[in-house]
Amino acid sequence: MKWFSRQKIKNNSPRRSLLLLAASACLLLASGCEGNGSATQANSSSSPPAASVSPAAAQTPVATEAPAAPSPVASATTDPVARVLAGMSLEEKIGQMLLVGIQGKTAGAEALKMIAEDKVGGIILYSNNVGTLKELVQLTNALKKSNAGNPAPLFMSVDQEGGKVSRLPDDYAAFPSNAAVGSGGDSAAAGTMGELLGRAVKSSGFNMNFAPVLDINSNPDNPVIGDRSFGNSADLVTRLGIAEMQGMEREGVIPVVKHYPGHGDTSVDSHLELPVINKTEAQLAELEWLPFQAAIKEKADAVMVAHILYPKLDPDKPASLSQVIIGQQLRGLMGYEGVVITDDLTMGAIIWNYRLPAAAVESVLAGSDILLVAHEYKNEQAVRAALLDSVKNGSISEARIDESVYRILALKAKYQLMDEAVPLPDLAGLNSDIKAWRKPFIR
Repeated sequence: MKWFSRQKIKNNSPRRSLLLLAASACLLLASGCEGNGSATQANSSSSPPAASVSPAAAQTPVATEAPAAPSPVASATTDPVARVLAGMSLEEKIGQMLLVGIQGKTAGAEALKMIAEDKVGGIILYSNNVGTLKELVQLTNALKKSNAGNPAPLFMSVDQEGGKVSRLPDDYAAFPSNAAVGSGGDSAAAGTMGELLGRAVKSSGFNMNFAPVLDINSNPDNPVIGDRSFGNSADLVTRLGIAEMQGMEREGVIPVVKHYPGHGDTSVDSHLELPVINKTEAQLAELEWLPFQAAIKEKADAVMVAHILYPKLDPDKPASLSQVIIGQQLRGLMGYEGVVITDDLTMGAIIWNYRLPAAAVESVLAGSDILLVAHEYKNEQAVRAALLDSVKNGSISEARIDESVYRILALKAKYQLMDEAVPLPDLAGLNSDIKAWRKPFIR
């Protein structure tokens, strides 16, 4: 396999860059919320809800960098992914660690700047970005086209869970909730659900889906999970969640399991304020962790970490910023080597209790690879600047950045992502298959 120089990669199309990365994935494999589109956004005129954190925690954090990933970045002389990484500037690397939301139903000036100038690694679209099927396809195609010349293709992501969290246009047959599917207890049906979800999002130009939900619906007062969960038992959620994850994988769509360490026992909505769960590590290990541990055993590609405070594990920092919960437990105890993505850092749980730039730095030091910044261009700019400054002043080592970017590039290569345009899909066959599959779950 001939590998092009960095200059050739830069001067070729994103398809060329991705083919290089895809070939590298073959070599690697051979050797080896999310925000809510309707969530309330913070602004300076709003009065924040009472925070359940200590006053000290709301100040600029002082972090200790997480330990290195279990699998080190290989030499650029022997590993093609490492070779691409070695040719990237610091600005390009930081860009790959940002997954951002945009305004409106078209590729506006700010969206194009984030891609062309800031080199962001991914985009997430919400309901307010989705118009007709034609408009959606035009949008995803335009965003990918604007990535031409950048070092790696975009993650084009969406929250398409089924039930009340469905972002696709009405042209698509509706998916029932996870709870409806869970009522049947059929892993095969959940696997088919994953395949159909994968086909659906892929047809509109997406390559990453923030699903399945691996939260256990153990608290009947939970305002944010409810029927988004497959049920209230660890066994049911594990069996069906893993089946759905694998179904999406079979369709070539990257599943992101969520919301580690478990959002099922919260009594407040993290889109609005910071949930607190007073459970010990032993209690989490008996319930909430079980589906995530199973997903890790099945080589989950990406895990989303929730904005939840666990005082008995880390009294000052929510899971998404916690070196204890990400670095020691997820990476260390559970041995997870895949991509870690934060839930939206502009949600109330973070924005009301922490300074956003400092929180972004904390999250990377804790072990996160991708920071989800779902709302407002100014927030993306602030997070990007904070990461760049932190590397330049030595708060974060460039080696730590390289670990995350290596994981990101390897994942894009594994799924052979390309910034190619997709045609306007004919949904007749897909909709027929969805309707046939969902019959047992529609009442």
